This record gives sequence, C-alpha cells and structure tokens, in this order.
Amino acid sequence: MGVTPRRRVVAAAAALAALTAVAACGGAEETSADGKITLTVDVFGQFGYDELYKQYMDSHPNVKIVERGTGGNLDEYSPKLTQWLASGKGAGDIVAIEEGLLVEYKANPKNFVNLLDHGAADLKGNFMEWKWNQALTADGKQLIGLGTDVGGMAMCYRKDLFAKAGLPTDRAEVSKLWPTWQEYIKVGERFKAANTGAAFLDAATNTFNTIVLQTAGNSTGYHYYDTSDKLVVDSNPAVRQAWDITMDVIDSGLSGKYGAWSEEWVAAFKQAKFATIACPAWLTGVIEQNAGPAAKGKWDIASVPGNGGNWGGSFLAVPRQSKHQAEAIELAKFLTNPQGQIGAFKAKGPLPSSPQALDDPAIKDATNPYFSDAPVGQIFGAGAKSLKPVYMGPRNQAVRTEVENAVRTVELGQRTPDKGWQDATANAKKAADK
Repeated sequence: MGVTPRRRVVAAAAALAALTAVAACGGAEETSADGKITLTVDVFGQFGYDELYKQYMDSHPNVKIVERGTGGNLDEYSPKLTQWLASGKGAGDIVAIEEGLLVEYKANPKNFVNLLDHGAADLKGNFMEWKWNQALTADGKQLIGLGTDVGGMAMCYRKDLFAKAGLPTDRAEVSKLWPTWQEYIKVGERFKAANTGAAFLDAATNTFNTIVLQTAGNSTGYHYYDTSDKLVVDSNPAVRQAWDITMDVIDSGLSGKYGAWSEEWVAAFKQAKFATIACPAWLTGVIEQNAGPAAKGKWDIASVPGNGGNWGGSFLAVPRQSKHQAEAIELAKFLTNPQGQIGAFKAKGPLPSSPQALDDPAIKDATNPYFSDAPVGQIFGAGAKSLKPVYMGPRNQAVRTEVENAVRTVELGQRTPDKGWQDATANAKKAADK
C-alpha cells in the first residue's frame, strides 16, 4: 500500500491501543491448546486481506490468522516495527514494510528470513521486475519481502461539489480540464470563485508528495536521496520544482489546510469540505471508509495532472523472530500471489504489482460502484506496467517528514515560501544525520 506517507491512514484510537498492548505482551502468539498455530500479521492502513484470510484458514484448519494495526498510521507503526526488530521480540509473523522505509530495513537484513532460501525465486515472474528488485539486498543474495501493491496515480473528486461550482462532472471532461498542474490551479481558482463553501483540495502536503514523486519519476529517478545515498533535497531540481508548484497552490488559497491523516482530515471527507484529492489506487479504500456510505456515487475519478506517477506500495516480510517461519512464509506467498493481489484490489483498491493480476479481466474490467462505477481497472491499471519507481534512500521517511512539515508551515501561514524552503533543506539534513 501504500499507505503510504502510503499509508499514514488515521486509525481508530482503540486499534492503535490494541496494537501497542499486544506488542507489550510479547507479540505473536504461539500454538494454542487446541493445536492451532496463530499467525500474526502486522499492517497499517487497509490491505484488503479479510476475505483472503478466511480462504486461507478454510484450507488450513490448523492456522488462525490475527491482523494487527488495520487502518493504522504509518508514522506510528514504523517506530514500533523498528523497536520490535531491534529487541528481537514483539513483531508479528508477517510484517508489512512500506516502500519508503524499505532501504532502511534492508540495512539490517539479518532481521528477516531470506525468502530466496524458501522457494521465492520461483515466484519472480509474479512481480514487476523493479518491484522484485526493490526487496533484494545490494548483493542480490537476500530477498526480504514479497511485493503487495504499487501506487498508480489519479485524481479523485466530488461530483456534487463540481456541479455546485458550475464545473463539468463527467470524468473524461474533468480530466481534460487539467493536463498540467498549472491548469489544475486555474480550475481551482474557478472553483474557489464559485463560493461553494468547500476548499478545492484537502492539504498541500498530499499534493506536494504527488508532484515530487511524479516529477522525480519522470526525470532523475530519485527525490530526497540519489542512488548513491547522498542527500540531495537542496540540489535535486525535481524536489524544487514540486516545491514551487505547491507554493503556487498555497498562494492561490485552494487548500482546506486539513492536516493530512489527522482527525480533522477524516471528518472533512464526511462533511464534504473539499472537492479534490490526489489519489493513488490504495487511497480509494481510505476515501470510502472516511466519507462513509452517504457519499457513495458522489465521488468519481479523473486523470492526475502531469504525467502519471507512483505513490506507495508495500512488501510482506517474515521476521527471524517468528516462531512459525515456515507457516508465515506460505501465508505471505498466498497473500501476494496474483489471485491474492486481485482479492486485495477488489476489497480495498491497492493496485497489484503482479503483471498476471494486471492482465486479468478481474482487474482490467473492474469498476468501483462507490466512485460512480469508475473503471478503476483501466484508470489505474493501464499505465501500471510502465510506472517509473523513485529511489528512496536510507532515512527517506524521516527526511520526507521534515520536508512536508515545512510545506505545512507555509500552508498555515507560519513561514514564507523562501523561509519554508530553508527549513525544509536544513531540517532534512538534520534528519538524515541522525
């Protein structure tokens, strides 16, 4: 997923408390009195595995699956996972790793089972080549995870708010409105002038992250770190270009300023407080959850401004501390095989990283009734095989947080764009040096 970040989806407080409590008690359970093996799966956001778990348990009556962290915030999940791995206890039998954190975890491959030692090499063809390679260590001798999804981009929008603003509502016509981000801003200014009572977009941070990933994918192939792991926030033109466009968005007064993934952001979906949101495939499940049943048919999906982009994508890994490694490996293979990825897409929208899944009619012909029967298989799947991954360095998440915090201070009027940029580069360096 991403979640992504890919996946900083706001969790219910109880869900996070439960995750913390279980971890405090020592993590995954062992064999129960009735002889069943309990496999604990640690995730964040919405991976869409509920039905897949049921299928697996039906065919493996000796296995019970417990998922922890569903809907959770990546910024809270990741430190816990790091702590569990460092202490050698507390982690699930399977753990989700978001792509932005993968390099950091690959630095300590000994924490994970080498899936190449357990037949994973035979599954290489089930994944796009770059997705497979992302999870390999630098020497190519260890695979620490199997890919779940990729984050093909689109733009989700509220048809009712567009109609109220006198804008087209048909997805093809809406897509034509914004071939570039500058055109997107112009449409936003038209929307703002209509005084609908809603903002044009949710938050500048989401828009910035979309643009920087898109721009980097179409140019350098990296954003905050180059491929030699040198921090390049202040010198990579892709980052500065994304910053400047986002400053134009902020200056035009188009953002609702709902802090991404906050409680206010979640409530704004339900209250129809903004009209558009940059929308990787995995976010469709988040929107449906946050906006609720009453908004079904009010949302639709159009093309994203600019040229494509990829935001998010995750992997399933098996920590060495698992007491049931063999069983966990088999479950991870099941969840990430082509049919498993199709099942997850149908449930919550994460776009498969499997070429076979993308070619399956279940994906190609898929529509989403919540989003006005939008042909999500075509919208997200058409360019999935040509997605250009963006390299992410060893402290990517910490650096990204600092850059987005700087965007947020400008959005809230606490910094000028120039001062915000100075903060972004200075604080990114501090985060990278920790």
